[in-house]
Amino acid sequence: MSLDDLHLTLRNLTPEDYPQLETLMDAVYHDIGGAWSRHTIETLIDSFPDGQVAIEDDGRLVGIALTVRVDYDEFTNPHRYDDLIGKREVILDDPEGDAMYGLDVLIHPEYRGYRLGRRLYDARKELCRSLNLRAILAGGRIPQYHQHAEELSPTQYIDRVARKEIHDPILSFQLANDFQVKRLLRDYLPEDEKSQGFATLLEWNNFLYEPAELVLDNRKTQVRVGAVQWQMREFDSVEAVLQQVEYFVDALSGYKSDFAVFPELFNAPLMGLQDRAAQQDQMAAVRFLASFTEQFKAELSRMAVSYNINIVAGSMIEVGEDDRLYNISYLCHRDGEIERQAKLHITPQERRDWVIEGGDDLQVFDTDAGRVGILICYDVEFPELPRLLAEQDMDILFVPFWTDTKNGYLRVRHCAQARAIENECYVVLCGSVGNVPSIENLDIQYAQSAVFSPSDFAFPHDAVLNETTPNTEMILFSDLDLTRLTMVRNEGSVTNLKDRRKDLFDLRWRDWSWKSGADLEES
Repeated sequence: MSLDDLHLTLRNLTPEDYPQLETLMDAVYHDIGGAWSRHTIETLIDSFPDGQVAIEDDGRLVGIALTVRVDYDEFTNPHRYDDLIGKREVILDDPEGDAMYGLDVLIHPEYRGYRLGRRLYDARKELCRSLNLRAILAGGRIPQYHQHAEELSPTQYIDRVARKEIHDPILSFQLANDFQVKRLLRDYLPEDEKSQGFATLLEWNNFLYEPAELVLDNRKTQVRVGAVQWQMREFDSVEAVLQQVEYFVDALSGYKSDFAVFPELFNAPLMGLQDRAAQQDQMAAVRFLASFTEQFKAELSRMAVSYNINIVAGSMIEVGEDDRLYNISYLCHRDGEIERQAKLHITPQERRDWVIEGGDDLQVFDTDAGRVGILICYDVEFPELPRLLAEQDMDILFVPFWTDTKNGYLRVRHCAQARAIENECYVVLCGSVGNVPSIENLDIQYAQSAVFSPSDFAFPHDAVLNETTPNTEMILFSDLDLTRLTMVRNEGSVTNLKDRRKDLFDLRWRDWSWKSGADLEES
């Protein structure tokens, strides 16, 4: 048959299709009883019309897929094909079921080789997603098993098929369509002599499935982030800095952004409120800067609530309970909650000039617009940290940074983009610009803020969603689709997180509770 002669249409079955369906089923299932009765098919179409799919070629029925809805917990346990059949050969469809069960997929022998079975399977998957059902289950025959039964057990046969050492026309096809063998079913279809009554319980998992309670929770999947490429400048008061901050928060909120992101140590120009001589004592100058942190934290939290926007407050210097200095990023939620993430890796300059200490905690933050992590500048150059966050299902990584030269900036940028690819997440990079020679340590800045994505077909070809003009004060917006992360993590061209060789290595966060005097034996 020539490809030019094909005129294929995918549609739902109708009762009028039964004569052709009967002929097709009798031809394909001649060894296990042939076609279902007209009453069985018409009842099935009436109960679950969307689940009965056909392919026709110029009016000729050449492929069908029959499906019912079932209870996932019940049918992932051992069962028989007859458990799906009620009185008068009525196939039992459960309208309250949370999974689909594939009964039959048949392709006319003359049309095999055109991948029509894959079209039917893809239609089932799309239906499963659109109905928000948990999975597709199927009891799969293993019709070539009788040829190997004397030397292989059923489980050995299934393993050999999975390793492509044996081809089974049904199981090989199902495995190629992303179904996983969950268990061996015994006496599934006793009259199936070729399979000797055995079958595989197969499952295709709908990774977009949302349980009812989560659907009601209505977590956003489309998220808008706004980043402020902040210009360092001289300010004559704390109020002037806060006024500039509020200007940007107002602007970002006006564009319905879910997040406003500021750079690392964006309020450092406040050190300029001291005279130049006082700034020479850099430890004293940075402690002077830290004296404004509580006021900034309170004001930024007020803005988050007032403007209905989550604010990643860059970072600020905090004096800890131990009287040591820490570089802290505050996440000010729009519901009023404030959370914190310390910079963990301290640069040589920060240690030498300001005696900054590294923090000990790392966490993913739950927000109303996804699960987010924050790594301040240098921290993103240590791939272990984003990987630990990725293992906690992080969607967006925010990286407020402060670099003075282009080579320093490029270190941060290249590492941030690598983190987006290897952890299959979005990364928002936000820095500061401007030259302020009158303030110690603020002589020069270099930045080009950006938003990075994984590198796959669902994202831009260069994995850059947006970026600013270098060294120019401006704001950047980017819309992030969290559903695409779910897709790339499960069905991407490569699946970095899934494919890690955990049999060879692992990554863990050490328990530092002893530092606070906790009893490790109780933790």
